[in-house]
Amino acid sequence: MSKNPYIDADLEFLSETVEKFAQKYIAPGFLARDQSRIFDRDLMKMMGEMGFIAPELPEHYGGQDMGRLAAGVIHEAVAKYDLSFSYINLLASLNGQILAEHGDPEVVTPWLHKLTRGEALFAIGLTEPRGGSDAGSLRLKIERDGDEYVLNGEKTSISAADQADAAVIFGRTGSIESGAHGVTALLVPMDLPGISTTRFDCHGQRAIGRGSIFFENVRVPVNHRLGDENKGFVQVMQGFDFSRALIGLQVLAVARVSLDEAWAYAAEREAFGKPLTAFQGVSHPLADYETQVEAARLLCLQTLWLKDNHLPHTAEAGMCKWWGPKLAYDVVHQCLLTFGHAGYDRGVMEQRLRDILGFQIGDGTAQIMKTIIARHKAGRKAVPA
Repeated sequence: MSKNPYIDADLEFLSETVEKFAQKYIAPGFLARDQSRIFDRDLMKMMGEMGFIAPELPEHYGGQDMGRLAAGVIHEAVAKYDLSFSYINLLASLNGQILAEHGDPEVVTPWLHKLTRGEALFAIGLTEPRGGSDAGSLRLKIERDGDEYVLNGEKTSISAADQADAAVIFGRTGSIESGAHGVTALLVPMDLPGISTTRFDCHGQRAIGRGSIFFENVRVPVNHRLGDENKGFVQVMQGFDFSRALIGLQVLAVARVSLDEAWAYAAEREAFGKPLTAFQGVSHPLADYETQVEAARLLCLQTLWLKDNHLPHTAEAGMCKWWGPKLAYDVVHQCLLTFGHAGYDRGVMEQRLRDILGFQIGDGTAQIMKTIIARHKAGRKAVPA
């Protein structure tokens, strides 16, 4: 019986099932995928066949109507064995929600079925060279031409930029002065003429990769619009509250397994005739982080529970996003130090540290998350942009 108030017996069984799958199929290629930087599409299809991708989507879109908590427990079980590979779940849930809630059913239904079957990988294109946090100042141009939109511009620091089959792209249809109220979102198949990509040499998350997407007179049918024209940012960005809670669980899963390994190592390793855990300088930092990881995970699960119950959760999602990645990085860093020279070698701990660091930068910085929290506590007028 689960001790967690948000995890019932069915969700606990689901988590155990996914973890067994991840141990058998995902864990063995953890280091190899980082070194080769090759994304395993066959493994993604296996996950889709098992129903492990975007299970929260309605059945008519290929999902299982299982709720956001189900997506969360699957997400953390996969991330525990490879954070970079768990981007499949993150991108599928974020983009899947956007398509299901804001897209033309005739257009998005085939894509959503591909997504849930593990046959299509989605990217989300928000960040541009001029900046990422100030999303209201986007410059990529989206111009109407009859029954089509024409895209010109660049998106950068995009996860899976060179591997995605389709992307949700945000661009400007209104004047630059209109800010967020002049932004439109489109579903863009990545094989359209005029699209090119590059890949960066990033510090971590190398299997999924990150890069730029260039659009040169790319024509997209008007029925591929997501939400209303000029309201894409205001409407579609609401889905990021969901993904921010998932990111918290994603990185905390890595922290959890690192702590488990550090405790086991410290209990077996001896110094001066005693196990390392007998020394408070070793055991107390781990105990501190043990406490914080448990608390942070509960916050993430609570946020998904609020989402499932249609209750406000924007502030909580912001807390998950800024606290989770920072805490997880600090935890893995401490665990690496606990292993001493063995942790400093290139290997599991080192890769985990690199992979987690990226989440303190992408998908909303800590400063932006704290501003969002402050606005919800003090009011937007009291915390202006």
